[in-house]
Amino acid sequence: MNTPLMLASFVVAVLVIGLPLVFHLTRFLGARSDNIRKNEPYESGIRQTIGDPFDAFGVKYFLVGIVFLLFDVEVLYLFPWALELRRLGMFGLVEMLAFLGLLVAGLVYALRAGILRWI
Repeated sequence: MNTPLMLASFVVAVLVIGLPLVFHLTRFLGARSDNIRKNEPYESGIRQTIGDPFDAFGVKYFLVGIVFLLFDVEVLYLFPWALELRRLGMFGLVEMLAFLGLLVAGLVYALRAGILRWI
């Protein structure tokens, strides 16, 4: 049997047999401390929740989160561009200005749609 095949077999065996075995062993051998204080709901420093815990959140929270993630991830593209600006030259500058134009257009759309308005 050749070495890569033996290595692949070992990795598969560890993933299929070893990992579930370790998870089950920790379940039986690990310390448990279930009590009333540990199992009560606790969120953001508030001891007791007010109302039904299964009430729906406002969609605005999710929209703000999605807009934040979109702009946050897109801004990450600015760092490699800034490092390679001299090598990219005028073409890179025009491309990044087009990219920033799309970002600004998305921000203007979000502002006009009222996504970022809280009241």
